[in-house]
Amino acid sequence: MEATGARLFRGEGRLTDLRTVAVRREQLIARRAVVIANGSTAVIPPIPGLDTVEFWTNRQAAIPREMPASLAILGGGAIGIELGQAFARLGSKVTVIEAGAALRPHLEADGITLMIGDPCIAVEKRSAEPSRQRPAVVVRLKSGAVVSADRLLVATGRRPNAEAWREAGLAQTERGWLKVDPATLEARAGVFGAGDVTGLGGFTHLAYYHGQVVARRLRGVDARADHTAVPRVTFTDPEIASVGLSEAAARAQGIDVVSASADPAETARGYIHDFHGGALKLVADRERGVLIGATLVTPRAGEIVGELVLAIKLRTPLKTLADIIHPFPAFNRVLGASLQELAAKAAPQGAARS
Repeated sequence: MEATGARLFRGEGRLTDLRTVAVRREQLIARRAVVIANGSTAVIPPIPGLDTVEFWTNRQAAIPREMPASLAILGGGAIGIELGQAFARLGSKVTVIEAGAALRPHLEADGITLMIGDPCIAVEKRSAEPSRQRPAVVVRLKSGAVVSADRLLVATGRRPNAEAWREAGLAQTERGWLKVDPATLEARAGVFGAGDVTGLGGFTHLAYYHGQVVARRLRGVDARADHTAVPRVTFTDPEIASVGLSEAAARAQGIDVVSASADPAETARGYIHDFHGGALKLVADRERGVLIGATLVTPRAGEIVGELVLAIKLRTPLKTLADIIHPFPAFNRVLGASLQELAAKAAPQGAARS
C-alpha cells in the first residue's frame, strides 16, 4: 500500500464528522471523500447464561489454540457449517444447533449431530471435573434437550461495526447497516460504504467489487454497482452455491416462474467422484424467457455458478443457454438438460426477448 503512495495508520478509527477521521491523536481530514469499509462483527444473542462462558466466535475458531474434543455450534449459516465440518473432520464431536437441512446427509456422514428447529434457550458453565483442564459448556434447548461440549461457537449472524461512524449522523437500515445507494454506494455526498458494512452481502468478492466501483467513482468515472447477480458460496464439502432469486422469492414478486431440477450425483462426473446427495435447481421467468435464479449442492459449485451469474446478469435468453455445449465429463455438464427443460417450458415469445 505504501509503495502506491498510501499512508497507513494503525489504530481504531472513528468518524467524528462527514470529513474527519480520528485515529488516536491524529485528525485526518478528507479532501475528496471518506470510504467506510470497516465490516461487521459477530452478533451475540441475548441468551441467558451466555455471558458466563468463554465462547468462540469465528475469530477464535479460525485460530484455535487447542483442539476441542467436543464443539457445540449455535447457528447453522455459512460460518457455523463451514467451521463445524472442518472441526468434525479434524476429530471433534460436533453438534450444530438450528442448522438448515440442505447439507444434512453430508454433515451427518461426517458425524455431526444436527438439532433443527430446537433453539437454544440457555447456556450454563458446568463446574470443572477433576480429570478436566477447563469447565464444560451446557447448552439447554427449547425441547428440554441438553448439549454438553468443551467449546461453544456462536455463529448466529453478523452486525455492522457502526460504533465507528454512527456519531457522524449517517443513516442506517432497519437492521443497522450503513444505508447507501446500491448503485453509487454513497451514504451521503462524498461518503461511500463498501463491503459487509452496507448489508448488501457479506462476501469477500462483493467487498472487492465495491472497492473497484468506489475507486472508479473517485477517479471521476460514472461506475455503478449491479447487485442483480451476486454469487453466494458456502465452502463446505460439497459446496453450496446460489445466485439470483429462489423460486419462493420470485413468486412473491409476482413473476410467472418455471423451474427445473437435477442431481449432479447422477452425472458421469458424479459417478467418478462417488458423489451422492447433490442438488441443482434453476428458476426462470416464463414470460421473459430468462434465468433468474439458481442453487447448486455439488463439488465445484463455486466454479459452476459462474456461468449462471453471467446468464442472469446479461439476461441471456434460455434458448441460447440451452444451446451451450458443456465439456464431458465436467461437473457443469449437469446444467445442459435442465437449461433445455427450462427453455421448453418458457413461453416462445418470451424466449426470444432479452
